[in-house]
Amino acid sequence: MIAGNRTINYLRISITDRCNFRCRYCVPSIPFRVIEHEKIARYEEILRIVRLGCDLGITKVRITGGEPFVRKDILSFLEQLCAIDRLKDISITTNGSLLNREKIEKLISLGIKRMNFSLDTLDPVKFEQITCRDRFHQVWNAIFTSHELGINPIKINAVILRGINDDEIEALTALTLEYPFHIRFIEYMPMGDSAVEKQQQVLSEEIKEKIESRFGTLQAFKKDPNDGPAKKFRIDGAKGIVGFITPISSHFCAECNRLRLTSRGTLRPCLLNNYEKNIINPLRNGASDDELKDIILSALARKPSFHGLTGSSVKGVPISHMTSIGG
Repeated sequence: MIAGNRTINYLRISITDRCNFRCRYCVPSIPFRVIEHEKIARYEEILRIVRLGCDLGITKVRITGGEPFVRKDILSFLEQLCAIDRLKDISITTNGSLLNREKIEKLISLGIKRMNFSLDTLDPVKFEQITCRDRFHQVWNAIFTSHELGINPIKINAVILRGINDDEIEALTALTLEYPFHIRFIEYMPMGDSAVEKQQQVLSEEIKEKIESRFGTLQAFKKDPNDGPAKKFRIDGAKGIVGFITPISSHFCAECNRLRLTSRGTLRPCLLNNYEKNIINPLRNGASDDELKDIILSALARKPSFHGLTGSSVKGVPISHMTSIGG
């Protein structure tokens, strides 16, 4: 599929808006309702959309939430997803708190070899302050069990916020010295009615300067075909990678190869743009495969060339909160 001059081959699928964490930068500051059960896309509906996407050129899928492992029967769904032979890459983003050795072994047996974990701090007390849950050790164990069992790469995503965890940039980076982890610093993106203040945002250049003042000049690292927008670097002699995802300070819109399917069954061409195209209602109302493909293509036709968030200004902040979109 083509959007502008970009080839779109990557579908990010949110299978639920529910999460067992309440991270400060993700969940709105005001009370909100989860999406009613009947409005959530059913597994068989998601699988049909994926197969149609494959007909149009999708080869890579990432499963997200909310927290995907809070949804019932996810392993059965993943088994069916992994059976779609046109998919060349299937991965999952998770907070890791619900993963044990048995589940991780099952994921590996299905063919899932890459995992992204969300972990913003190495301090259990601070972890509870950020997530509102006392689950640090469960997450830590899931990461290292995945490493032990051969999941590679393991990517650890951290959102750095001033006055909260900006004093841990060096400690998180130091994990790459001993382990082949990809530690990825993601710039905070204002979404919906966030509890995080704009001045708490820490941009990648400041993070990079802190790292280099401690570990020396970062060496640029070549991307591989399955990489997303992260700019990759390595500390001299390190086993792992340091990455920066820069939606605010350095837009990567020109490289974006993804389309999102939200848990509500809408297609969202850009995370940081409010436009969505409903595909679930036509599907439930009997639309043919060709009609659904036309909906996918019409959504992609609205994929913007750039978004309006920058380090100094915010134009058109997305009104949806992150848990309803899928990150």
